[in-house]
Amino acid sequence: MFAVVDIKGHQYRVQKGSKLSVEKMEEEEGKVVAFKKVFLIGEKSDVKIGEPYVAGAQVEVKVVKQYKGEKVRVFKKKAKKRFMVNKGHRQNLTEIEVVSVK
Repeated sequence: MFAVVDIKGHQYRVQKGSKLSVEKMEEEEGKVVAFKKVFLIGEKSDVKIGEPYVAGAQVEVKVVKQYKGEKVRVFKKKAKKRFMVNKGHRQNLTEIEVVSVK
């Protein structure tokens, strides 16, 4: 069984046992969280599409760990003006594992 669920403003296709990296969630590691904004839920040819969400459907996930993503370098330069800026950014992420799709 699979589902398309809204997690922190992004849509993900999930199924039981799959792991995802999403934007930072405030829950601590080991906690189980339920998401009720399910756009689509199905199994093989039996698919239910919500308007906008499927009534009574939910996806439960377990928070595995909190971590920082890879560093992204931002380099700006203007030719012949002696202007250079070098910045970096690391996004805070949360790894989650899907426990159940109902």
